[in-house]
Amino acid sequence: MTTLERRIGVPGAIAIGLGSMIGAGLFFVWVPASQLAGSWLWVALLLAGAVATLNAMSTAQLAMRHPVSGGAYAYGRAEVSPAVGFAAGWMFLTGKTASAGAIALIAARHVWPEQAPWLAAGLIAALALVNMAGIRSTVRVTTAIVTIVLALVTAALVWSALGLPTASAAGLETVAPVAASRVEGAPEGPFGVLTAAGVLFFAFAGYARMATLGEEVRDPQRTLPRAIGAGLAIVLVLYGLVAWATTARLADALPTAAAPVADLVGAGWLHVALLGAATLASLGSLTGILAGLSRTGLAMARNRDLPGPLSYVWPATSAPVVAEAVTAAAAITGVLLLPPGQLVAFSSTCVLTYYAVAHVSAIRGRTADATERRVRWWLPRWVPAAGLALCALLVVTLPWPGVVAAAAWLALGLAARALVPRR
Repeated sequence: MTTLERRIGVPGAIAIGLGSMIGAGLFFVWVPASQLAGSWLWVALLLAGAVATLNAMSTAQLAMRHPVSGGAYAYGRAEVSPAVGFAAGWMFLTGKTASAGAIALIAARHVWPEQAPWLAAGLIAALALVNMAGIRSTVRVTTAIVTIVLALVTAALVWSALGLPTASAAGLETVAPVAASRVEGAPEGPFGVLTAAGVLFFAFAGYARMATLGEEVRDPQRTLPRAIGAGLAIVLVLYGLVAWATTARLADALPTAAAPVADLVGAGWLHVALLGAATLASLGSLTGILAGLSRTGLAMARNRDLPGPLSYVWPATSAPVVAEAVTAAAAITGVLLLPPGQLVAFSSTCVLTYYAVAHVSAIRGRTADATERRVRWWLPRWVPAAGLALCALLVVTLPWPGVVAAAAWLALGLAARALVPRR
């Protein structure tokens, strides 16, 4: 069986998107981004938000035209060529597997720093089992996590707005700084703004999860654009408020903070609760990422771009259990071998390449739609063009080791695809 069932409405799709975006990035990216951009952090955040908005618009339009699993893999394959679609899927699987490892490590470090890699591996395995129980289980778990995290982060923002003491001012013991959070090999200050924007983009990319689940959404031509737009709008406002609070209240201490959102609060109980919220948010994000990875793997396996068994859907839960298990195993391997700072930089390179393919697909799709009139094309012509240019700009300004590694990995994937016969 390789067929999924449409079980998700607008609220469920928004919950998955929010769970993916209000995740580890909200609690983690401010540290490496502030190290890179310094006082220019706001410029980096605005640029990352602009790239995310353009990407979301192209994704929403393409999701209306192709309401299937796979996201930009399916769009690139249909609108450009099978090889271009493969490139998008290959980079998504690679980048988001790295993201899963980074997020699991961030969650584990807030709970048990000394054994973080092994705890992270256990968390990945547990959440893969949740996803194997079916998409409704994924939605329920993600909705509960998002509700709790939003409430606690709102409390921290109110605390900051009232000018109440931070954790250091109140004499609370904070989490020790983590050296691996720094992104090595990148410029700092004004020249680090673009690199910081690429790192911050890591936190915004969760709306792609809604597109990769397109085959499980009811009335996708209506549901997906609304869910993507609403989810991104909520997150843009939230990230702006957190950026204001952390830069204004932590100031020079931000680049060395290990838990910047929790460090905003000088009340012991709320500080501890926010450390727990970071863990919860990471788990919610990780749940959505693993679900998106398995659906993309399923879509690629259907077209023989990956081994056929990955397309198996367990009839009892309508979940792609083989793809879920394989992606979880890959994420666990990454979490045991690489630190989160390197995982974030590599992930951003891969995912920006994935979205570049989505923009190329939108450009081609608009041209085709002018003659075929298949779906109302509301996306302005300049949106995918600007999005493509900004994705390319951020990619080339990311630390060169990550860019080179991603390019080599893409070349390896394309070469393997060309050499392996497909029926």
